[in-house]
Amino acid sequence: MKLTKILDKLGSIEKNSFIKVIDQIISKEPKNYKKIDVILSSSDKGLKSVDNENITNIFSLVSNEFQASIKCEFQEITSQLDILIDIIIRDGNCIMKQDWFSRLYEAEIKHLKSKIKTLNKDFEDDKSDISETRKRDYSIYKSCLHTAYYNDLENNRDPKITSDELSILLTLAKQLGLSQEEVKLINYSILPIKKMDVQDVIKSLKSIGVIFYSNKENTIYVADEMVRILRKVREKEVAEKFYRRTLKLLREPIINQIARQHNIDRKLIYSEKIEEIIKEGVSFSNLLYADIYKNGSTLNDRKKKLNELCEKGLNIKHLKGITLDDKISNLIHHFENVERDEKVGISVDGFDKMLTELNQSLPALNNQIKKQFQLQDEFVLKADFLLDYNIKPRDILDLIVYDDLKKFILDHGIKQRGDFILNTLEHYKDVENLYLENYENVAFRDLNTLKENGITIKESELGLKFEELTKNIFSGLGFIVDEDFKKQLNTKKDIMDILLNLDNDEIIIVECKTSKEKGYNKFSSVSRQLKSYQNLALKNNLRIIKILLVAPEFSDDFIYECGMDTEMNLSLVTASTLLHIYEAFKESKYEKFPHVLFRDIVLNEERIIKALSK
Repeated sequence: MKLTKILDKLGSIEKNSFIKVIDQIISKEPKNYKKIDVILSSSDKGLKSVDNENITNIFSLVSNEFQASIKCEFQEITSQLDILIDIIIRDGNCIMKQDWFSRLYEAEIKHLKSKIKTLNKDFEDDKSDISETRKRDYSIYKSCLHTAYYNDLENNRDPKITSDELSILLTLAKQLGLSQEEVKLINYSILPIKKMDVQDVIKSLKSIGVIFYSNKENTIYVADEMVRILRKVREKEVAEKFYRRTLKLLREPIINQIARQHNIDRKLIYSEKIEEIIKEGVSFSNLLYADIYKNGSTLNDRKKKLNELCEKGLNIKHLKGITLDDKISNLIHHFENVERDEKVGISVDGFDKMLTELNQSLPALNNQIKKQFQLQDEFVLKADFLLDYNIKPRDILDLIVYDDLKKFILDHGIKQRGDFILNTLEHYKDVENLYLENYENVAFRDLNTLKENGITIKESELGLKFEELTKNIFSGLGFIVDEDFKKQLNTKKDIMDILLNLDNDEIIIVECKTSKEKGYNKFSSVSRQLKSYQNLALKNNLRIIKILLVAPEFSDDFIYECGMDTEMNLSLVTASTLLHIYEAFKESKYEKFPHVLFRDIVLNEERIIKALSK
């Protein structure tokens, strides 16, 4: 769930800890202080009185400093911060009830203790599967950690790991090729784990600003933006779902090779080994740099294999980069962009339809998704629910085994030739709803973004498409879009875009304008056009309740001139506002939109949505 959406859900007291942490960072004048000051200058009472969208913008500007502050917390090695962060950044754990979080925490502690016991036993057993080389690596790291922690006792100080010591230990672990799980197990074999009270755990995570907690709902929220920062702190370069997507492209002998390197049971089935590799925290970049290739592979062989993996498996054409490091870095960057992107790839309605039909064909899928993402709800195959957890259609399809996906494709007449997953996504694209979700991009005539979102359209067709979508929205709001009456009124010179017939000779005139430029600023020309429509209607003895102008956005000058106009009952509405009003209306009790709410110079989205929710 995005940070702004979480902030909108919570009260001021529940946001206090987070605000306090950000305030402390701002007080030290971070790198982007001047940009932050511009945002804060509009508020007399500081960060607490800034709206939620600007709090999100400020958080983005201090994200590097916030990340550094979390890294400092790792100096207290007994804080269990590594365990806690590893829980809250897992796919599906961004929204959790307190009791569910408590269960996950307890299970994690129990699991770690069991693994530590097994590791210590294997370490001492000459016949264990751990190679002598790996035992040597473990021994080196363990000895250095022991010295770094206990050398304080010799100097009559409280034992802790300093930032310098932590930096050295992290470098050592990386050079020894230890996974995060291996490091964690060795750390807690020296410092026994003590299970903390869940309220104390929540309080500690709140105090450093990484989670929000709703007392009313007993629910923990972790923002998508926060998850990305915490993942960097834990040096997990990609989300689990992208790691899984990559590993599933590798043959089992390669998976076994990785498992052997990191002390993972090779007797597990293929999918279980993949999950264990992910849980181990094996470095994604190290994996692609060395672990997935045959012994003796040249640098050119590795680059060629990585290119094939991206082009044929991940559908990424022409992975940029001259060196292997560059290519891996660009792949990680690609996954970061995909994760940040709010686009679903298909329409939300299409996603819902796909989930419904998957549930009918594969009844075990619901429980599989619940288990995979550690979700609490009984039934989870709902588009809006999954999107709150940043789980998208592709992420669901990635988890379905080949034979089940093939069965599903056959059951629903989906194209079989080519990539099954891409064919399925294309089948459920639902172009009309996809257009509506891209309504603002059509208004801005943003062909590149439309193309990225799976929409192909000529630039010359964008104006008519915007008008068509606007008609659909007003129809969805319960208005009568009267095409016949409009044709009767229109002349060769005066051609209205949309006429809403309210009956009793009352109408609303709607004009649609697309623009590539930021800030629509052509009031003089558009006002002449609208006044001619007004005169046309008045000549036909019609009462004009309102004239609405829909555009991507309006400049301050345009809004000022509109406010000064005394001849027209004109209101301005941005494309994004109209779409949000439409979405809120669908959830409201109204069968027809109360047009009395069209009373501002620029329609106030927040006020209208609040009125609809009553």
